[in-house]
This record gives sequence, structure tokens and C-alpha cells, in this order.
Amino acid sequence: MNLELIEKTAPPTSEQIITDQEGEAMARAAVNLFRHWGLKDAEAVTLLGGMSTRTYARWKDGEIARLTIDQKTRLSVLMGVHKALRMLFTEKSRAYEWVKKPNQAFGGESALSVMLNGYITDLFRVRDYLDAARG
Repeated sequence: MNLELIEKTAPPTSEQIITDQEGEAMARAAVNLFRHWGLKDAEAVTLLGGMSTRTYARWKDGEIARLTIDQKTRLSVLMGVHKALRMLFTEKSRAYEWVKKPNQAFGGESALSVMLNGYITDLFRVRDYLDAARG
């Protein structure tokens, strides 16, 4: 039996649960990150699980309502992608540009293209790739 698989699918402990305050902070950070990545609102809402563009517009205005578990998880993964990129690239601009560049690891697609498929597993695919690249 693969213990790694069990650990990844086990229910979160109280230390692993993302609080509402942490979720709101990640939402504000994501709005800023998406601006640096040069995303259109439609792309941003896809990465965030398909929320309405009106809700995302409110996020950009600083009005962040209660987040779902899915949204918190997506935000956490996206913050992990950002953190890994900042660790891999010393120049901020290279870290921000990487998501749109073709990558052989993704069949020549960009990481953004992979993530824009809309499934949370696509976000994890990019994050896992970056975590492996960091060693």
C-alpha cells in the first residue's frame, strides 16, 4: 500500500485547515498575482473554479465574501505555484512570465494553458511539476 497516496487523500487535520482569514489573504494575493501574470478576468475566474466575473470584480475591489473549500484549496495551490516560481527564479519578471511560456513537460503547452483546463487537478499538476523541479 502506498503511504504517500494515503497521506494526500487523508482528511485534513486542524493544522491543515485554511481559515477564513487565510483564505481572504490568499484571495487578495491571487488578485495581485493574476495582475502580474497578465490574466484576463475570464482566465482568473477559471483558475478560481468558475466563479462569476462580477464576484471576481468585487475581489479586485477588496470585497471578498466567504470562500468555499474548493476556492481555498485552489488559492493554496496557486500560492504554492507562485512560491515555487519565486524560489526557482531570482528575477521576478522571469517568475511571472514562466506561466505563459511553452513547456515540454506539458507537451509544449504553457503551465497557464494546463491550469486553464479548469480542473483542480490541473493546478496540482503544475504545482507538482514545480515542486519536483525545486528538488
